[in-house]
Amino acid sequence: MTIDDHKSHLIKLGKFLNQFQVVESVKDDSLPANEKLFAEMEEKIDNAVHHNGWFTRENVVFSLQQWSEALTEENLKLWLAEYDLSKSGGKTVGIVMAGNIPLVGFHDFISVLVSGHNVLIKLSSNDKHILPLISKYLMKLDSRYEERIKFTKGKLEDFDAVIATGSDNTARYFEYYFKGKPSIIRKNRNSVAILTGNESQEELSRLGEDIFRYYGLGCRNVSKLYVPENYDFDRFFKAIYEWNPIIHRDKYANNYDYNKAVYLMSEFKLLENGFLILKEDKSFGSPIATLFYETYKNEGQLNKTLQKNKDKIQCIVKNEPGNTEVRFGQTQKPQLWDYADNIDTIEFLLNL
Repeated sequence: MTIDDHKSHLIKLGKFLNQFQVVESVKDDSLPANEKLFAEMEEKIDNAVHHNGWFTRENVVFSLQQWSEALTEENLKLWLAEYDLSKSGGKTVGIVMAGNIPLVGFHDFISVLVSGHNVLIKLSSNDKHILPLISKYLMKLDSRYEERIKFTKGKLEDFDAVIATGSDNTARYFEYYFKGKPSIIRKNRNSVAILTGNESQEELSRLGEDIFRYYGLGCRNVSKLYVPENYDFDRFFKAIYEWNPIIHRDKYANNYDYNKAVYLMSEFKLLENGFLILKEDKSFGSPIATLFYETYKNEGQLNKTLQKNKDKIQCIVKNEPGNTEVRFGQTQKPQLWDYADNIDTIEFLLNL
C-alpha cells in the first residue's frame, strides 16, 4: 500500500466523519461504503454516550468533526512531505490507548498506518466503540487493512514496538512491561494559559473552549492560568459565562460540589462563579470544575518557570503565540503535525 493510497483513504475517511452532527447528521450518498456504515456510526456514537457518562454527543461529534477537518489533502501533504516513507513498514506496533476523551489515540493509529506498519490496538474500556467502526470503514475502502489493523482485549503480544498512553502511575507499569521494546510512553501532562490583562473579551471567551471542552479531561485542556499580580478576574468570569450550562451535567456538578466543599473545609481562599472554582496553586493538574492559577512578576521569571516544568506541560496558550504556543480556543484543534509530548511519532516509527 503506497503513501498515496493512505492519503486517499484518509481523505475519504475525513469526508465520512464530516457527516455526523450534533442535532441532525447529513448522509452523503456519494461516499463509498456509506450505505450501511453511516447508520452503524450513529449507533456507535449513541453507544459511546451511553457507556461513558463523560461522553456527550456534542463532545463525541466535536472530536469527529476535528478529525474531519484535519484529514484533508492539503493537511496530509503538509504533514507527510518531510518524511521518506518509502522504506518504512513491516513491523507490528502495539498501541495502548487512553480513554479520557473521544478518539484520544487516533493520531497514533493513523501514524502507524501511514508509516507502513501493522497496528495492534488495546482500547480503553472508556472509549471502545468509535475506532473499531472507523477501522471497519477503512477496511471497506481497501481490504488490505484487514491484515494490518487488529484489536486485542487481552495483553499485547507479538509486537515489535509500542505506544502507550496513561497516567504517571500506569507509565511505571508500561516502562517495566515493555522494557526491551522500542516505545513511546506518555505520562500525565496539562496545559496552561498565560494572561497579561490586555486580552479582549472575545479572546477570553475563546479560552473557555480550552478549559471546558471535554469537561477539562484532556491533556490539551487548560488546567492552570498564569496571571500578572493583581489581575482582575471579573473580566475572565464574564467572558466564560456562556459555559455556565455545564453545571447542569450531573457528573460535572458533583465534582464541582465536592471540590468546593473540600476546599472550604480546608479554608483555602477561592474565587468561583457557580460553575468554576479558581484556586491559587503551584500544581498543574487541577481537579474537574477547578482551575488553578499562579501569579507572575515578569515575563522572564515566567519563562524560567515554564522551562523548568516543560515535561509537565502539553500546551501553552497565549494571545500572541510563538512557534511552540497555541492561540486561545485552539487547544482541542491540533494539526496533524502537532505531536503529543513534542515527540515526533512518525520519526519514531520510521526508525523501527
